[in-house]
Amino acid sequence: MSQQIVIAEQARIAALLTDDRVDELIVAQGQYQIGDIFLGTVENVLPGIDAAFIDIGESEKNGFIHVSDLGPLRLKKGVVGITELLEPKQKVLVQIMKEPTGNKGPRLTGNISLPGKYLIFQPFGQGVNISRKINTDTERSRLRALGVLIKPPSTGLLFRTEAEKIKEELLIEDLENLIQQWDQVIKISESSLPPNLINRDEDFSLKILRDCVKPSTKKIILDNKIALEKAKNFFGNNDSNVELIFHSNDINEHILEKYQINKTIQKALQPRVDLPSGGYIIIEPTEALTVIDVNSGSFTRSANSRQTVLWTNCEAAVEISRQMKLRNIGGVLVIDFIDMESRRDQFQLLEQFTLAIKDDSARPQIAELTELGLVELTRKRQGQNIYELFGKRCSNCNGLGHTENLPNYQNLNSETTQTAKKTSKLVDTKFTDLDPPQVIENQEKIVKKESLSSKNLNKDDDHSKKKENDNEILNSNSSREKKVITVELSNDEKFVYSQLGINPLIKLGKQYLTDNHLIRIEDGKNQEKEISLENNKKSKPKVSSKKANKKTSTSNSIEKFAVEVDDSKEVNSHNKLLKETAANKELEIIEEIDNSRRKRRRSSASIE
Repeated sequence: MSQQIVIAEQARIAALLTDDRVDELIVAQGQYQIGDIFLGTVENVLPGIDAAFIDIGESEKNGFIHVSDLGPLRLKKGVVGITELLEPKQKVLVQIMKEPTGNKGPRLTGNISLPGKYLIFQPFGQGVNISRKINTDTERSRLRALGVLIKPPSTGLLFRTEAEKIKEELLIEDLENLIQQWDQVIKISESSLPPNLINRDEDFSLKILRDCVKPSTKKIILDNKIALEKAKNFFGNNDSNVELIFHSNDINEHILEKYQINKTIQKALQPRVDLPSGGYIIIEPTEALTVIDVNSGSFTRSANSRQTVLWTNCEAAVEISRQMKLRNIGGVLVIDFIDMESRRDQFQLLEQFTLAIKDDSARPQIAELTELGLVELTRKRQGQNIYELFGKRCSNCNGLGHTENLPNYQNLNSETTQTAKKTSKLVDTKFTDLDPPQVIENQEKIVKKESLSSKNLNKDDDHSKKKENDNEILNSNSSREKKVITVELSNDEKFVYSQLGINPLIKLGKQYLTDNHLIRIEDGKNQEKEISLENNKKSKPKVSSKKANKKTSTSNSIEKFAVEVDDSKEVNSHNKLLKETAANKELEIIEEIDNSRRKRRRSSASIE
């Protein structure tokens, strides 16, 4: 597979393309970058965690250094406690090994190293080390012997993979350049006040060429003429078939748009990544770790489910290895592949995944395959990930992905009061569980409350309202609304209906006997009682004045008693008549109901 390198010098963004597809992004932006050397001051020392915080610049986030990374400071004094090695306001020379992420500041180290084209010079290191990718024993022995001869005393030297089969003259020249660079760092640090930036690799294009060029690299595209000349000088000393191309952003399309680098960044910020066969993976980064879920999606090409699962998982393993480099995901990763029952398929998946991550410079390490089918691995952090570089925290949700929707207590209180009023009305209107006398008493209370706000109407108006109510009853039977119907009852009728338990609406007709109707009882004029009272008045003697004799008063009292006895007899006889009429009405109603049921049965039988 041929590899291309696209370098946008102005934007300080480089992309590594494999078969015209972006596989890795390198961005040199921000206040702190990996490899920067600073002269800082110790802010505070924390013996509880064997670490210290160092002020290295204008940022609010101080650098963090552990006791194991102190380097030369630890070698000077053969002690273990960090309080004996560092003290507040002390000047220290440190280098950034990890860029700031999230709420954390940059990670610092005292073991300073200066990278070159073929070598890495370590001023406070020891011995000669060789890259693991150089496999031949003869080449490793040659480089080790050369390193012992050329390196300065009490320093360390590391031969990179690019030093394989390189002439000794070029290796010595590269080391001399690194030594001169270190001498310059020492001079600047002695003459400057902290905090101060001492050294930074400003030449972005040379850094990319030095770190990213591989034997498979066939083409390099740059958008800066000065960077193009430096690249020609870089490849001039050794024989290489790399093609250098200049891209003008003013004449042609911008280099980031032409090679779809911006489009790749936009897709990398999304959680979903589609697979070629129809499956997809979901990548969710968190503060503690990154979770990746694999789904089969619409993949249905295989003959059975076992082949479908294995095929999808293998495709996902290759794509996950690419996404880790593209998004620069570091730390702990947990991958939930599709469950596989066959142990053989599980080992085949792990083998495929190991081959896919072999070329990753961050050296991912697979921990294990858990009992739940989860694959755990770790990857070295190298600078900021794509979410921190090109993502922006949402101002509404503050990065949570959802906003708060708390209950409104004012609306809830208003709703509860409305429901309470409705339930109280329903409780007042339900009289089915009460005895007939209590029903009448409650109905009389309702009539008294409503009569305060309404005026009494004339008899003609009552007659017209009864007709209107008869028409409304038929419509109200189908609805659930409660309607109040006025019924005129005398005191004797009230007594009769209450004793017999008869609904007073029967007086108006059978169509009024529904659950939707409430009763309003009004006192009717008892004509017979009025007649009797008139007769009593006629029979009563007229008293002219208070000066009447005692004889006349006694005779009048006797006559009044006789009249009252006659009246009571008449009332009792009248009550008996009312009871008989009410009983006859009930019998008539029952007979009518039975007749109607018989007619229905006959009609249904005839229809059958």
